Amino acid sequence: LGKPTARQERARPAAQHEDRPGFQYDHEAFLGKEEARSFDQLSPEESRERLGKIVDRIDDNKDGYLTTEELKTWIKRVQKRYIYENVAKVWKDYDLNKDNKIAWEEYKQATYGYYL
Repeated sequence: LGKPTARQERARPAAQHEDRPGFQYDHEAFLGKEEARSFDQLSPEESRERLGKIVDRIDDNKDGYLTTEELKTWIKRVQKRYIYENVAKVWKDYDLNKDNKIAWEEYKQATYGYYL
């Protein structure tokens, strides 16, 4: 009886972090940086629909509610994915000789090369 029947009923305004102004920090933590950017381009209706689908994915036990643990697990997954994607993007810049290893000399050259 207490279970919501429509996705909109589960949506609540997002709380904002006091350490950063605005909602962008929350969007990035919840969705990941790239996904958050794509949401910025959506209409409010499209945004609500896509967020509803994401909430359904976060709700591991499919009880219609999100727990703190489900949210923590989701945010950790999003952050981990962001880290792996970021490493993959910059790896090419650091692995100058393309041997799939980054030597200290390569790191120094890629990071400080224009200073040296």
